[in-house]
Amino acid sequence: MNDKTRLDPLCVNSIRVLSMDAVQQANSGHPGMPMGMADVAYVLWSRFLRHNPANPEWYGRDRFLLSAGHGSMLLYSLLHLTGYKLSLEEIRRFRQMGSHTPGHPEYGVTPGVELTTGPLGQGFATGVGMAMAAKVMAARFNKEGFPLTDHTVYAIVSDGDLMEGISHEAASLAGHLGLSNLMYLYDSNRITIDGSTDLSMSDDPVKRFEGLGWDVQVVDGHDHEAIATAIEKAHQTDKPSLIECKTKIGFGSPNKEGKETSHGAPLGDEEIQATRSALGWDLREAFALPEEVGAWRDESLARGADAEEAWNTMMQEYREQYPAEAEAFQKALARDLPPSAEWSTILPQFDPSEKGMATRKASGLVLNAIKDHIPTLTGGSADLTGSNVTYLDGQGNLSSDNFSGRNIHYGVREHAMAAAINGMNLHGGMIPYGGTFLVFSDYNKPAIRIAALCEIPSLFVFSHDSIGLGEDGPTHQPIEHLAALRATPNVQVFRPADANEVAWCWKAAIQHRTGPSLMVLTRQSLPTLDRAGLGDASESERGAYILKRERGSRPDVIIIATGSEVHLGLMAVEELSTEGIDARLVSMPCMERFDAQSASYREEVLPAAVRKRISIEAGATFGWHRFTGTDGVAIGIDRFGISAPYHEVYEALGITAARIIEEARVLMGTKPRV
Repeated sequence: MNDKTRLDPLCVNSIRVLSMDAVQQANSGHPGMPMGMADVAYVLWSRFLRHNPANPEWYGRDRFLLSAGHGSMLLYSLLHLTGYKLSLEEIRRFRQMGSHTPGHPEYGVTPGVELTTGPLGQGFATGVGMAMAAKVMAARFNKEGFPLTDHTVYAIVSDGDLMEGISHEAASLAGHLGLSNLMYLYDSNRITIDGSTDLSMSDDPVKRFEGLGWDVQVVDGHDHEAIATAIEKAHQTDKPSLIECKTKIGFGSPNKEGKETSHGAPLGDEEIQATRSALGWDLREAFALPEEVGAWRDESLARGADAEEAWNTMMQEYREQYPAEAEAFQKALARDLPPSAEWSTILPQFDPSEKGMATRKASGLVLNAIKDHIPTLTGGSADLTGSNVTYLDGQGNLSSDNFSGRNIHYGVREHAMAAAINGMNLHGGMIPYGGTFLVFSDYNKPAIRIAALCEIPSLFVFSHDSIGLGEDGPTHQPIEHLAALRATPNVQVFRPADANEVAWCWKAAIQHRTGPSLMVLTRQSLPTLDRAGLGDASESERGAYILKRERGSRPDVIIIATGSEVHLGLMAVEELSTEGIDARLVSMPCMERFDAQSASYREEVLPAAVRKRISIEAGATFGWHRFTGTDGVAIGIDRFGISAPYHEVYEALGITAARIIEEARVLMGTKPRV
C-alpha cells in the first residue's frame, strides 16, 4: 500500500460499487447500508480486524458479525476484496440459487461468515455470547505471556437492531458482565424501511447505552481518522463499547443518498451510472474493479498469515510449558465428550419409585452427575435457577470478576439468554445450556431457529411443561408450544417420561452436534418406572421404543405417549388387558430422533398393519395424526388451560387413563362413541 491516499478511496468505493452492482443484477437486495457503512467497515478491516482470509476458522481471530444482515453485500464485498475464497463470480450470483452469496449471510455457506443474520437484534445478542465465551476461555486457559484468547468481538449494528427488544436485554447483560472485548459499530443513518426513524424513535441510544454500562462514542462515519481514533480508544476501556457512526445511507448516490429509497431496492441503471460519476469512478462496466485494490487483498493475506503463525508459535510454547492445560484447551475446542461406552457408568441410575420425582429434578441430578466428566458444560437460567434445576453444585457463578464460574445468572432475559447460548457455541470451547419455563420458549424461539439454521448444538432446558403446573393457570400452562417447536426443522425436542429416560435423553442431546436440543420437563413428580418387564430407558436415545409389549403376537391397539402421560398409558394398558384388549405402549420422548431411525425399526415399533392407535400428550394435538393415522385418535388439549390444582386440571381436560381406555374401547368396537 504505497499510495495509501489513493488506495483508501479506491477500496472504499470498491465496496460501494460491488454492492450496488450485485443488488442491481439480482434485482433484489439492500444497497444503501453497504454504501453508507463502507468507510467504517474499511477502516475496521484494513487497520484493526485480526483475521486470516486463508483460514477463516483460525481460533485466534477476531470475530466480526454483520447484525444488520440485510446489508449482506457489505460483508461479501469485504470477504472478496480481502482474499477469502469468495470469487467475483459468486458476487455476480448474489441471491441466486446455489450461490455462496445468499440474500442474508448464512453460517456454513460463505467462508468468513460467523453467524446467520438477518432477523434484527439476533446478531447483536449472539455477539454478547461470543464475548462471554472468549472471557471464559481466557479465564480458564490464559497464562502470563500466553494470551491464547485475547480477541475482540466486533459487529456492525443498525437502528433496527437497537429498536429490537432483544438488543436491550443483551446490552444490559453485556454491561453487567463488563464485556470489554465487545465492540459494536452503530450505523446511525436514521433511516428504516418506512422512512426517517423520527417516525418511530425518539430515545437517545447514547444515553441508553451509557446507562447500561457501556462506553459510548459518537463519530462521523465517513471520517477515517475519526473512526480509527474511536476504535483505538474503545480498546482501552473496561466496558463493552458502542461507537455511534453518523452515516448517510446510499452514500454517493446523487438522488437516493440519505433516503429510504436506497434501503431495500436496486438503485437502477441510471442512478448507478450517476453514482459512479459522483464517486469519481472511472470504470463503467458492472463489477469492474481497478487492479490497485489487489494490494488490499495481498496485505490482508500477508497480515493474516503472520498473525496466525505468531499465534501458532505461542501455542506451541504454551503446549511445552503447560501440557495438561494445552490438552484441555484442545479438547474444549473439539467439544470433547466421554466415549459412548462410558456413559452407562457416568449417568445416574434411578431406583423404581411410585412417588418418583419431577423430571426437572432428575435433570438437575443428571447435570451434576456428568459435570465433572464434561468440564466445558456451563449453564444457567433466566431467573428460574431453582425452578429449572439448572445449577451445577460447587462450580461458582460466572460474573465480571469470575469468568471461571460455570453457573450463569441471565436475569429475566429469555431472549438474550437464548442468543448468547448460540454465541458461545459459535465461538467454541464451551457446552452451554439455559433454562426457563416451556411457555416462555416463545421468547427463545427466534434464537432456537437461528441455532437450527446454523446447525449448532445449543441446549435448552424447559421445565413446567404442561397443565401439570396447575394453579398458575393458562398464562403459564403451555399448550401449543411442543407442536410449534417440533414444527421447526432441525430441532430435537425431548419429553422424557421418568428420571431414567431423562438421563438417556441428556446423553442424546449432548452428543448431538448438528442442531439444537430441547429438554422438556415436568414440575410435578412422576413415578420412576420399574423396568422389570418394560423396555430399557436407554432405548430413549432412539426417540421412541416399546415400553410395554403386548401379550400376543400382534397388538390390538397401540398407545403412544410422551412425558407425564406415559404412566397414564401404563395404567390404561393394564386395565385394557382385563377386558381382553391387548395393547402396546410406546414411549416417544423425541419424535425427531424416531423419524431418523431405520424404516425397519420404525416398523417394528409402529407396525403399519396396526391402524388402531391412540396418542396422548398434555398439549396440542397438532402433528400427532402422522403417528395415529386417519383411523386413530389423538388425545390432547386444543384450548387454553385452567387455574386449579393440577390433578383437577388433568381430569377436567380429559388427560386421564380413563380417557385412553374409553377411546380404545371405541376403536375396538366394544363401546360406541358418544
